[in-house]
Amino acid sequence: MSDNPLLEISVDPPFDRTRADHIRPAIDTLLARSQSRLDALCALAGPRTFASTMTALDESTRELEWAMSVIGHLEAVMNEPALRDAYNDVQPKVSEFYSKIPLDARLWKAVSDYAQTDEAKALTGVEKRFLEKTMDSFRRQGADLPPEGKARLAAIAARLSELTTRFSQNVLDSHAAFDIVITDEAKLAGLTPSARDLARESARGKGLSGYRFTLQSPSYLAVLTYADDASLRETLWRAYNTSATRAPFDNQPLLQEILSLRKEQARLLGFADFSDYVLADRMAKTGATAARFVADLHQRTVPFFEGEKLALRAFRRELEGDAARELQPWDVAYYAEKMRLARFAFDEEMLRPYFAADAVVGGMFEVIERVYGVSVRKREDVPVYQSDVNAYSIFDGERELCRFTVDLYPRENKRDGAWMSAVLSSLPSEGPQVGLFCANVTPPSGERPSLLTFREVETLFHEFGHLLHHALSTVPIRGMVGTRVAWDFVELPSQIHENWCWQRDALDLFARHYLTGEKMPADLFAKMKRARTFREATAQMRQLSFATVDLALHREYDPDKHGSVVAFAREVMARFSVTPLPEDYAMIASFNHLFADPVGYAAGYYSYKWAEVLDADAFTRFEREGIFNRSTGEAFRSWVLARGDSADPAELFRGFMGRDATVDALLARIGLSETSAH
Repeated sequence: MSDNPLLEISVDPPFDRTRADHIRPAIDTLLARSQSRLDALCALAGPRTFASTMTALDESTRELEWAMSVIGHLEAVMNEPALRDAYNDVQPKVSEFYSKIPLDARLWKAVSDYAQTDEAKALTGVEKRFLEKTMDSFRRQGADLPPEGKARLAAIAARLSELTTRFSQNVLDSHAAFDIVITDEAKLAGLTPSARDLARESARGKGLSGYRFTLQSPSYLAVLTYADDASLRETLWRAYNTSATRAPFDNQPLLQEILSLRKEQARLLGFADFSDYVLADRMAKTGATAARFVADLHQRTVPFFEGEKLALRAFRRELEGDAARELQPWDVAYYAEKMRLARFAFDEEMLRPYFAADAVVGGMFEVIERVYGVSVRKREDVPVYQSDVNAYSIFDGERELCRFTVDLYPRENKRDGAWMSAVLSSLPSEGPQVGLFCANVTPPSGERPSLLTFREVETLFHEFGHLLHHALSTVPIRGMVGTRVAWDFVELPSQIHENWCWQRDALDLFARHYLTGEKMPADLFAKMKRARTFREATAQMRQLSFATVDLALHREYDPDKHGSVVAFAREVMARFSVTPLPEDYAMIASFNHLFADPVGYAAGYYSYKWAEVLDADAFTRFEREGIFNRSTGEAFRSWVLARGDSADPAELFRGFMGRDATVDALLARIGLSETSAH
C-alpha cells in the first residue's frame, strides 16, 4: 500500500500515476481513517473546545475528499472500463459514509454539547457562522430523526450516488456511440473550413476517409449553425436530443427513481419538496422564491422573445420566398446565424482567427494579473495525464496561492461540457490551493492551432473565474473555503469574469490574428458589440426553460398524475421553444446538471440567472471605475473572492456594491430593458 499515490495528500495531484487498482484499497483505508478520527472526536474526555470539536470535524475527511477529487476527475476525463468499475464500486460507499456523519448520534451530541459552552456562545465572525451552519446542516440532514428514519436517509443517499453516477456515464457512452461519416463533399456545403478540418481529423483518427461528425460540442454546434444540408442538421439534432434514451444507455428509468428518492429524502426531513430542502441555506431560501424569480424574468422576456421569433420567420421568408417551410428546431441556429450576418455584416467565424487558444489563455491570465495584482506561471515540472493538458501556479508576489491544471479539448473518454473542480482546499497557514478546470473547445487541426469561437472564449473566462474563487480564498476553516458557498452565489465569480471578453482594452491583450499578430480590427470589434444583444431574448428563454423545468420536476412532478418524466419535461420546455418540439424530444435524459450528482444543480438551475443579475450589477462598478482599476479589483477580491462562505452572500455583495442587487443592469446589458425595446 505504501506505493499507492492516493494515500498521501500532494499539492501535485497524482493524475498520471493513479491506476484503477489503487482506487479500492485506498478508499477503504481512507474511509477507515476518517471514521477513526470521528470516533476519537466523539470519545474525547474533558471540556469541549472549538479546536477539539469543530476543527476536528472539519479536518476528519480531508484525505478522503482529496482522493475522491483525484479519482472523480480521472473518471470524468480519462474514463476507461477498469477505472470506471473501481469508481462505481467506491462512490456509493463514500456517499453512504458522508450521509451517516450527521446521522451519528454521538457526533450530534458532541457538536450540541460544544454549542452550550461559554466559548461557543462567545464566538464571532467565521467561527460563529461555521458552528451555526454545521448545526443547521446536521438538522437538515436528519440528526433529529429516529433510528429508522436515519437508516432510510443513508440508504437513499447511497442509492442516489449510484443512480446519478450511472446517469452521467450513460450520457458519456450514448454520445460516444454516435457518429456519422460523410464522404460526399456536397453534403458539407455551408460548413466553415474549421469545421471541415475538425471533421476530417476526426475521421483520420478512426482510420476512416471522409468527414466524421460527433456529438462533441465543437462538431455538433458547427453542423447546427452552418450546414446547409437540413437533413444533416436534423440527424445530429435528433441524436443529441434523444441521447441516453435507448438501451443499453437508457436514462429514463433512472430519472423516475432519482426524482422519487429526492422527494422522499426531502419529506423525511420535514420539507414540502426537494426544492425547499436544497434551497433552505441558499440565497433564495425556498423553491417558491426561486420560481417567482424565474417567472418574473420570463414575463419580462416574453414580448422580446415573440418579436425575435417573428423576425426569424420573416427573415427565412425573405431568403426563400413562398417556398420557405416552417422552422424546425434544427433550423433555428442555422437561420439565426445567417440573419446575424445579414443584419450586422458579422459572422462569429470572423472572430476565430483572433482567438488562438494559447493566446486566449495567456491573455486571460494577464487580465487577472492587472485586476487583482497576482501572477500566473506555467509549470513544466508537473507530469500530466494528457499531452495537451497544462499545469500552472498563481502567485501573489512570491507566495504561491494555487496550483491548477487546464484541460481544454474534447476526447471520447471525456465528459462533455466545462467545469472547475477544487482538488484541495487549503488554509492561509498552509500551502497553496489545488484546482483545475476543463472545457471541450475547438481542438487544433492539422497544422492549424486551436482557434476558438467567442462563446468558447467566454467559457474559459467563466471557468477561470470559478478557479479564482478557490485560489484567492483566505478563509481559515476548510469547509468554508472558496466555492463552498450558496449555490445561487457560486456563479457570481465565474460569470462576472466573462465581462472582460467584451472590453476592448482587455481584448487587445490577446485577440490577435494567429498568423499576422494584428489586433482585432476596430470595425470587427464594433460589429461584434452591435450584435451583442442579437436574439438575447431567445438565449434568455433557453436558460429560463432549463430553470423552469428543473423547478417543475422538483416541486410539481407526480408520476401518477403526469406520467413519463420525459413527456412532462417536454411539455414544460415547449413553452419556451422557438419551434414546436418533436414527440421524441428528450433532452432531459442527458441533462447532467440536474441528474449527474445527488444534488448538483437540481432545484438550483435558476442560480445561473440569479447570479447573472449579481454579476451584471457588480460589473457596473468596474465599468464606472475602470476595468483594470486595482482598487476596484482588490475590493472585489477582498469582499467576494477571498471570503468563501465566511459571511452571508448578500452581505458580501453589499460590501462590494454598497447596496443590494437590482435586475436593471442585466436587462440593460442584454437589451431587454424598457428603453431598449426593438
